[in-house]
Amino acid sequence: MDTNKGKTVLVIGASPNSSRYSYKATLMLADKKHVVIPFGIRKGQIENHQIVHDFPEPNAIDTITLYMNPERQKPFYTQLLNLNPKRIIFNPGTENSEFEALANEKGIETENACTLVLLSLGSF
Repeated sequence: MDTNKGKTVLVIGASPNSSRYSYKATLMLADKKHVVIPFGIRKGQIENHQIVHDFPEPNAIDTITLYMNPERQKPFYTQLLNLNPKRIIFNPGTENSEFEALANEKGIETENACTLVLLSLGSF
C-alpha cells in the first residue's frame, strides 16, 4: 500500500530526455497521484511538468528521489538537507554513504531503492 499517497516528491536530476529514469519516475509519480517537482540543470519539461532550477520552501517536501551521481550531489548537500524531507531515496547509481550519514544525523530516513520499482510494487 502506498503510504505516501498524494505527497510531494522532489526528483533531483530530472531530465527532459524521455529515455532517462528521472523522466520515467516523474511521470509514474504523477500517475500515482503524487505532487511531483522535477529539479534539474537542463531546461525543459517532462510532459506537463516544468523542470525547475530553484529549490522549494523547507518542509514542503515529503520525499527526495535522487537521479544524480554522488559526485554531483555534493554541492547540493546543504540545500537538500535544509528542505527537511521525511526521506531520501538513493536510486541505483546514486548511493552515497556520506550524504546518507548526514541525512540520518538530521533524522531523515534514507533508502537505497529504485523509485520505479517501489511505485510498481505499491510500496513507495
